[in-house]
Amino acid sequence: MNKHMLTMAALLFALLFIAPAPALAQKRQKTDANIHGHVIDGNTGEHLSFALIFIKDLNISAETDSTGHYYLSNLAEGRHTIEVSLFGHKKYEGLIDAEIGETKEYNFTLFKDVMTIDQVVVTANRYATKRRESGQIVCVVSPKLFENVTAVNPAGVLNFQPGLRVEYNCGNCGFSQLRINGLSGQYSQVLLDSKPIFSSLSMVYGLEQLPESMIERIEVVRGGGSALFGSNAIGGTVNIITKEPIGNMLQLSNQSGIIGARATDINTSLNASVITEDRRAGAYLFTMIRDRDAYDRNNDGFSDMPRLRSQTIGMRMYHNIGEHGKLTAEYHHIHEFRRGGDTIDEVPHLCHIAEQAEHRIDGCSLSWDGKWGNNNVGAFVSAQGIDRNSYYGAGKDPDAYGRTKDLTANAGAQYIHNFGRLWLMPATLTTGLDFTYNNLSDVFLGYGRSLRQTTRQGGLYVQNEWRNEKIGILLGVRADKHNMIAKPIVSPRLTLRYTPSANWAFRAGYASGFRAPQTYDEDLHVGAVGGEVSLISISPNLRPERSHAFSLSADWWAKLGQWQLNALVEAFYTGLKDVFVLTEKGADAHGNRLLERTNAPGAMVAGANIELRAVLPEVIELQAGITPQRSLFNEAFQWSETVSPQKRMFRAPDLYGYFTADGKITHHLKASLNCVYTGPMLVQHYAGYIPADAEVLTPDFFDLSARLAWHFHLSGLTRIELSCAVKNILDSYQKDLDVGKSKDSAYICGPSMPRSFYFGAKLVF
Repeated sequence: MNKHMLTMAALLFALLFIAPAPALAQKRQKTDANIHGHVIDGNTGEHLSFALIFIKDLNISAETDSTGHYYLSNLAEGRHTIEVSLFGHKKYEGLIDAEIGETKEYNFTLFKDVMTIDQVVVTANRYATKRRESGQIVCVVSPKLFENVTAVNPAGVLNFQPGLRVEYNCGNCGFSQLRINGLSGQYSQVLLDSKPIFSSLSMVYGLEQLPESMIERIEVVRGGGSALFGSNAIGGTVNIITKEPIGNMLQLSNQSGIIGARATDINTSLNASVITEDRRAGAYLFTMIRDRDAYDRNNDGFSDMPRLRSQTIGMRMYHNIGEHGKLTAEYHHIHEFRRGGDTIDEVPHLCHIAEQAEHRIDGCSLSWDGKWGNNNVGAFVSAQGIDRNSYYGAGKDPDAYGRTKDLTANAGAQYIHNFGRLWLMPATLTTGLDFTYNNLSDVFLGYGRSLRQTTRQGGLYVQNEWRNEKIGILLGVRADKHNMIAKPIVSPRLTLRYTPSANWAFRAGYASGFRAPQTYDEDLHVGAVGGEVSLISISPNLRPERSHAFSLSADWWAKLGQWQLNALVEAFYTGLKDVFVLTEKGADAHGNRLLERTNAPGAMVAGANIELRAVLPEVIELQAGITPQRSLFNEAFQWSETVSPQKRMFRAPDLYGYFTADGKITHHLKASLNCVYTGPMLVQHYAGYIPADAEVLTPDFFDLSARLAWHFHLSGLTRIELSCAVKNILDSYQKDLDVGKSKDSAYICGPSMPRSFYFGAKLVF
C-alpha cells in the first residue's frame, strides 16, 4: 500500500461519509417537536459554549453556540434520554419529552470536574469507563496541558505525568524515546485511537511527528496491566485520541520561538470542524507546518539539535448509520525532513558527520461500532506506510545513503456484553481478536546491509469485569502467536479495586507480557560515534523476553473549604527474564562499529509514583509528581571491554518528577508555570572524542518554564488568544557535550532545548 493508494482511500472515505449527509438530512421527518435552552456553569453561572447535547436513543446531537444556547428540531415524539457534556465538567444525564408541534425549553447546569475523576476513558479495559471506576489508573493529558507547557506534539507533554519521561538520545537527528516506569521506549506501546499502527520504524521519531492540532487527549496506562492491547505493552500504553468534529469551527494558530538566541522554531496550524444540519455526519480537518533551525550549543560546527521541516495534513470523519451504528474514518499524511551534523546546508556525503532522514508517512483507519441493548460490537482495519530516505554517515562517506520502507496493517473485532447481574454483581464481558502485519525493508548497500523482515502476530483476548461502586474485579487473558516464536504465548491479567468511600480507592494488579526477538526497534536510528557508524544485529540464539508486572496503589480525594485535593501513591515492580541487551562485537570490513543484541539473564525495575493535586476552581490548579525507582540487571552486565561490569541500567535516574501551576490573574489573563526534574543517571559514553569507552553519572537538571496568555472576543463568535512563554528559564543544559567530528552523537542527557522564547497567536471562529 503506497502513499497514492492511501490518498485515494482518504478521498473515498470523504465521499462515503460526507457526500450522503445532505440526503440523510432531507429524509428526516418533519415533526416540529423541538427543544431549546441553555447550558450554564454551576460554579460561576456563566453560559458554556461548545457543550454537547446528545439524544442517546435517537443518536442525534447539538452544540451550544458562543452564548451557551442550543436548538434541536424535528425530534421523534416520545420520551428520550439526553446527555449534556463538556470536557472538564461532570456529565449530566436525564429525560426529556418531545411532542409533535410543540417547542419546549430545557436548561442544564454542568459542574466542573477539576479532578477529572468522572471522566470517561477507554484505554484501561478497551471500553468506556469512568476513571474513578477503572481497575487501573488512567492518566489523561488534555489539550489544556499542551497550551500551558507550550508543546506542539506528544513528546512535549508526556513528561508531565507520573512515571513518564521523554528523553532525547541523539544530538544529530533528535531521536527520542518515552520511558514508562523506568523501562526504555521499546517496552511501551503507542496507539492511535486504540489502534496499534506504530511500528518499530515509526516509533523512532513518532512522538515528534504527530501535531498537537490533531489530538483530543492522550490516555496513559502505566505497567503491564494494559496488555489487553498487546502483550508487548510491558512498560505501559499511550493512547493518542484524535479530535472528532462536534460543531462548525475554524481555528488558525501560530507559535514562533527563538532557541538559545541562535535558532528559530515556527509552527503554524489550521484546523476546521464541519457537521451536517442533522449532526449525523461530520469531519475534522487538521494541518500543521513546522520549520525549526538546527542548534549548536558549543559553537563547534556540529548540531546538538537537528534542523526540522515537517508538513502534516489529515482528517477524522464520522457517519451515524441509523440509531445503532457509527462509522469512523481517519487519514493523515506527514512529510518530515530532519538533518544534523556539520555544514547543514551541504549535501551529506561532503560532511564529517551527517544524519539525515526524510519521511513520507501515510496512515488511515476505518472502524464501525454498533450497540443493541446490552451488546456492543466493533470492528476496525487500519494501516500506515512509511517511505524513508536517509543518510547516516561519517568521514564524507559517499556510500552511507539508505532507503527504508515500512508497512504496518492491523485489523480486529470486539464484542462486549453488559450483564445486569452475573453471580455477585453487574459485569462486563469483553472478547475479541486482532491481527498485526509488518513488512520492513532496510537497505544500506554501502554498508553491506540489506535486511528485510516480515512479522505477523495474531491475538485472542477475553476478560470479565465485575464492578459496582465499591468493588471491581477484572480477570483477563490474552494469547498471541508471533511468526518469530515457535509456540503461542499466553499472558494473564488481574486487577482489583476497592472503593470504601467517595474519598478513597485502592487498586492492585498483575499482568505478564513478552517481546519478540525482532531485529529492529530503536536500531533503525543509526548513530555516529567517533567518526564511525554503529550498526546493530541480533544474535541467532536470541530468545523472547518475558515480563511480570505488579502494581499497588491508593488514591485519595477530599475537599478543604473551596479547595479540591487529590493524592496518589502507586508502587510498581516489573521483573524481566531474558532481557535484551547490546554488546560490542568489534568492527566490520568498512570500519563500522558492530553491536549485537543478546539476552541477559534478567532485570527488575521497582519504584513508586507519587502525585499530588490541589485545585481552587476558577483560580489556580497545582499538580506535582515524583518517581523514586531502581532499575537493575540481575547479574552484572559488561557492555564494553574497557568498562567494568555492573548491574545498574543506563539512562534510568533513581529520581525524576515534574510540577505544574495554572492560574487566572484576571478573567482574560492567565499564567502557567512548570518544571521537569531529572535526577542523576548513568549514561554510556563511547570512545571517539574521549580516548576510551566510559560510564558517566550525569548531574541533575531542572527545566523550568513559564507562560502568559491573554484571550478576548472580537465578536460573539470570534475569539483570539495571544501568548508568550520562556522555556528552560534557568538554561539547564548539558555542559560536557563532545566537540568536533569525533563526537559521540548519543552522548546527550538532560533537557533537549536551551533557554528559548516563544510567542503565539490563535484565532477561533
